[in-house]
Amino acid sequence: MRVRGTRRAVAAVLAVAAIGLAGTACSQGSGDAAAAVTVRPPEHAEALSALPSTVDGPRIVVGQPKAPHTVTVFVDPRCGYCAKFEEASGTVLADEAAAGKVRVEYVIASFLDARTGGTASARAANALRAAAEAGPGRFATYQAALFASRPSEESKDAYSTDHLLTIADQVPGLRGAAFDKAVRENTHKDWVAAAEKAFEDAGVGGTPTVLVDGEPLPAGNGLYDAHRFSEALRDAGV
Repeated sequence: MRVRGTRRAVAAVLAVAAIGLAGTACSQGSGDAAAAVTVRPPEHAEALSALPSTVDGPRIVVGQPKAPHTVTVFVDPRCGYCAKFEEASGTVLADEAAAGKVRVEYVIASFLDARTGGTASARAANALRAAAEAGPGRFATYQAALFASRPSEESKDAYSTDHLLTIADQVPGLRGAAFDKAVRENTHKDWVAAAEKAFEDAGVGGTPTVLVDGEPLPAGNGLYDAHRFSEALRDAGV
């Protein structure tokens, strides 16, 4: 199921952003804070390791294509609140996808590059696209490791090529000639641009934003709490 860019859905998304997410999400007008670059493995690697991923236009789909529900997640790799969402609720989505209840469509934006300078989000999005082709579990595990290792120091040098490859060392079987070449040569730059356009066309106000079957998930700050996020999914019919 596709993200429905209707005025009603857009208005509802923006309303959700205003209820509890103002100041607790990355938007095109908000800042984010700083700390040293590090590399960490994802905490829920086991749940992620078997999840299949496919590329569907400008989206990366995790889980079974015929799952009864579609959860669409808009993220930007430089967004600190996206990292909090992944840490708190990533396991919930992984478990739901593994159980065949949802397919998760990730729309990977890079709008924070324009605000902060440099191309860090685009570099990371390119690496995530490369991971999606590397076999089951590789994208999901790499995305979790990437957010866990996110450089919170906002600079044009964030997510350097070497940093992205070092993060990939945390994902068994990901490093190899094809992945390394894609990261070093920015092979998927056109896809990254298409993913950013999909984010802009959806009209959402910032990241992370979550839709269930095309409708905004009214989770507020529950996006950053696994129990509350799980309850919100149940309330949405998942």
